[in-house]
Amino acid sequence: MSLPYGHEHLQRKSKQKCVMEERMTEENEQIAQTPPPPPAQNVMNIAELEEKTLGELQDMARAMGISGYSRLKKTDLVFRLLRANAEKQGLIFGGGVLEIVQEGIGFLRSDHLLPGPEDVYVSQSQIRRFGLRTGDFVIGQVRPPKDTEKYYGLLRVEAVNGLDPETAKRRPDFERLTPIFPNRAFNLETTPDILATRLINLLAPIGRGQRGLIVSPPKAGKTTILKQIANAISANHREVHLMVCLIGERPEEVTDMDRSVEAEVVSSTFDDPVEEHTKVAEMALARAKRLVESKRDVVILLDSITRLSRAYNLVVPPSGRTLSGGLDPSALYPPKHFFGAARNIEEGGSLTIIATCLVDTGSRMDDVIYEEFKGTGNMELHLNRKLAERRIFPAFDIERSGTRREELLLDRETLQKVWTLRRMISAIGGGEEAIVPILERLQKTKNNREFLATLTKDIL
Repeated sequence: MSLPYGHEHLQRKSKQKCVMEERMTEENEQIAQTPPPPPAQNVMNIAELEEKTLGELQDMARAMGISGYSRLKKTDLVFRLLRANAEKQGLIFGGGVLEIVQEGIGFLRSDHLLPGPEDVYVSQSQIRRFGLRTGDFVIGQVRPPKDTEKYYGLLRVEAVNGLDPETAKRRPDFERLTPIFPNRAFNLETTPDILATRLINLLAPIGRGQRGLIVSPPKAGKTTILKQIANAISANHREVHLMVCLIGERPEEVTDMDRSVEAEVVSSTFDDPVEEHTKVAEMALARAKRLVESKRDVVILLDSITRLSRAYNLVVPPSGRTLSGGLDPSALYPPKHFFGAARNIEEGGSLTIIATCLVDTGSRMDDVIYEEFKGTGNMELHLNRKLAERRIFPAFDIERSGTRREELLLDRETLQKVWTLRRMISAIGGGEEAIVPILERLQKTKNNREFLATLTKDIL
């Protein structure tokens, strides 16, 4: 007796199901008996590298044959290890400062923060996934361009500002951080013969988060003083990220600064388009902000804020209003935004900006720019033209130079002696000649402590 069609169909389906279950059981047993694949041997993770001590990283560098590892900072050594590991596996390793452009895509800039042929393309999805922002220093594996492509492409993000990408994604926004007065001073004293930084330590101390102006006429030695400040910070505060931003400078000055200072030097010379002047400054500021968000201490030395303001005066759309000297009021907002970004952060980290400002150039526009920035900083160092003409260096105008809230930067004993020094200067009549005996006494002492002790002896 044959079963109806429906019953035959159900029996056939039931048999097929049993056969499939038996096959799946056999496959699962085979998978369970198969040993797992061996772990990858040459995978490096930046989070694991950051947890290691400098000595352990140096041992790894020695084993991998990396030259000059003993002179590298920890962050630089981690970068070199990642690069060497990628190259060992036949991969291309690259990095640069991210600039997010139209439509949310980005490029890693490597040539003075400006567009170049070696830029690396970063996709919109990578930017969203890791929360990347303009100014982030991103390193990772890259691939060469395909037939129709122009740029290298970023394959994998290894690190963001020296941190693991997942850690960097949780950082705060710079604008939401709490600014406070500078309360940790930089020690700029190096060798006894460099008198400029010794005097700055006493009369116009620079703290972490300072917003300072070096007000100078032409040929008064402002660039030399900037160079000495940079060398002092790099020598005494190795943990600080130092940037030198040269806007509208002579090409030979850029080369000299790059060779004589251990810092990240970004520049746009006077013969470059004004658009490059403003772009370099904006990218340098964005780079500094991203580091401060990671609780780093950053110093920007800007030469000069006058030329930066002049560049913006040619770039910004005209507002229809003009100040004395032909300066558009709207051209002052971007450089003020740059200068105003300097701050000490309560949550950790700081951004210090020391900018030069030109006066007595014969240009009414330069005088207006100085008047607009006067009082916006919390530290001013004035240079004197007559002292410079007499070849008395450093040509400091002591009476006009100083730091707001200097009591937060100097200890009580030093503060009292500095005030005593200022009273002595006032007692002898002040003026240009006041600095001459101070420089003579500084030259006879080995350090500031010894110099201040001689003041006490004279008073007693």
